[in-house]
Amino acid sequence: MRDTVRLATVIGALGVVFGDIGTSPIYTLQTLFDPDDPHPVPVSTGNVYGVVSLVFWSVVIIVMVTYVLLAMRADNDGEGGIMALITLLRRGGAGRGGRAAVVLAALGIFGASLFFGDSMITPAISVLSAVEGLKVVEPSMSDLVIPITVVIIVVLFLVQRRGTAVVGKMFGPVMIAWFVVIGACGVHGIVGHPAIIRALSPTYALGFLTGHFGIAFFALAAVVLSVTGAEALYADMGHFGRRPITRGWLMLVFPALMLSYLGQGALILDDPANIRSPFFLLVPDWGQWPLILLATAATVIASQAVITGAYSVASQAAQLGYLPRLRIAHTSESSVGQVYVPWVNWLLMVSVLTLVFAFRSSAALAFAFGMAVTGTITITTLLFFYVARSRWGTPLWLLGPAAGVLLLIDLLFVAANLTKLVHGAWLPLLIGLTVFTVMTTWQRGRRIVTAERERHEGSLPEFIDQLRTGEAATLQVPGTAVFLNRGKETTPLAMRANVERNHVRHEHVVILSLKTETVPRIPAEQRLTVDSLGYADDGIVHVTARFGYMEVPDVPSTLAALDPADTEGRLQLDQASYFLSKIELRRGTAPTMAPWRKRLFIATSYITADAAEHFGLPRDRTVVMGSHIEV
Repeated sequence: MRDTVRLATVIGALGVVFGDIGTSPIYTLQTLFDPDDPHPVPVSTGNVYGVVSLVFWSVVIIVMVTYVLLAMRADNDGEGGIMALITLLRRGGAGRGGRAAVVLAALGIFGASLFFGDSMITPAISVLSAVEGLKVVEPSMSDLVIPITVVIIVVLFLVQRRGTAVVGKMFGPVMIAWFVVIGACGVHGIVGHPAIIRALSPTYALGFLTGHFGIAFFALAAVVLSVTGAEALYADMGHFGRRPITRGWLMLVFPALMLSYLGQGALILDDPANIRSPFFLLVPDWGQWPLILLATAATVIASQAVITGAYSVASQAAQLGYLPRLRIAHTSESSVGQVYVPWVNWLLMVSVLTLVFAFRSSAALAFAFGMAVTGTITITTLLFFYVARSRWGTPLWLLGPAAGVLLLIDLLFVAANLTKLVHGAWLPLLIGLTVFTVMTTWQRGRRIVTAERERHEGSLPEFIDQLRTGEAATLQVPGTAVFLNRGKETTPLAMRANVERNHVRHEHVVILSLKTETVPRIPAEQRLTVDSLGYADDGIVHVTARFGYMEVPDVPSTLAALDPADTEGRLQLDQASYFLSKIELRRGTAPTMAPWRKRLFIATSYITADAAEHFGLPRDRTVVMGSHIEV
């Protein structure tokens, strides 16, 4: 039984985790030898061996060593990805090296921002590269590549709201078929030129780099396409676990990818004209149509995985205070990680379609793709080694050489991609800088608004004393009122307004604070903390509800778990009124931020999700009371 569960987990991981990196063989070698590339690799026997060897060892070093052997050991309660590294840094930032931790956390946010660029480029380049197989089978259908790609992408984003719970069951078998087929095609190519296996020797990669550095350096910008999707292994670790991902990679994915690259290299050696589409030309004519259909399905799955990853990153960023509260829908009762974020979905769809119409080919998009990938990989490597040193105490004599070698390789890839800056590499940098600016501006503005809001709210203990002594004349009415507030030090604006303007208070008052912790999930027994606020007979209590950044708060369900003995009587939750304080932001004259950042902060606030819906509050019993704050 246990073996069956493990096998099912591995199959699930194959369907979600490896979609992006698994479709890289479609366009990697084609891009490397593309004559339209600003810096193409000349087709020669030595160059083919060197390129294939370089691809092989790049996959080994970046995917196998950086991610599988190293980064995946740094988890945040089982969760992986660059956001997990950021939370580990934030958690340890107050101690030794606090300033460095803050700087690196900011760098991590930029890495997460680059991931949004990756999320826009991946669907465009993946689907385009698959549909471009039509040019090989039927050149007369070339004009249909863009329309078909657009239709597939639009349908892909339209069905996102339904979630991947049902479709996800098909992902694993489809990707298993994909890896088996591309591996078999690779073997077919190797049989025709078995000497290509010698490219597995690192001497060919080193010889290519040292003997033809002028060519090899520029080629690195396309070689990095072979490791696109490597970050998915780490980011999805929380859903499947480290072992299933590692097993899937070692037992099926890695061998299939390498066989495909070797087979394509052999095909190019046989006939240099095959550089036009070495992946699709590996199969006989009768097999090209089925391969195109399978490739299209695989690229849709690859796109689905990265789109879902964008939802996850946006959700976690909002929980950690780098984005406004977004409307998030869970699409699976059994998997917490399957979420749908409408605002992100439509933004991605428009962006992906824009890229398809602007670049019109996978080769043109490849110049832009590498920059997002290399930037994310380099930042992940840097953050991992800092965590290894600061949190694990790894000795410098061991850490230094490993970090130096891996970072040198990563930076070499970054430098190579910078040479493509004017050819499209500027795009992910622009996207990353834009998202980074939005996220850091929101974090800064949120702190300013919180400080100003606390000044308006005033002290909660003093306010309760005024109620108790009668200084604030009020009429007590039956029922339960729940006021959402940021903490127990200040008075909820809605509660203060209710007392000072309406002169009423409820028999039972719950001041509820929702805390998002830097861990994925909080156990039920650690969820709630109740404070009587100094008086055990006034019917006013403060409740702190703690949630992990992967969880979506449901206030009524959370309050139902309260013990009446802790709340100074039984709460009438089925008839309770919920009070929210709505803040209207206005641009002020105080030098808190640059004027353009104030405008950006206020504009970003408009995408904030409705609080009542976000917290699961009943509409017919929710009261919203307004106020305004100048930024």
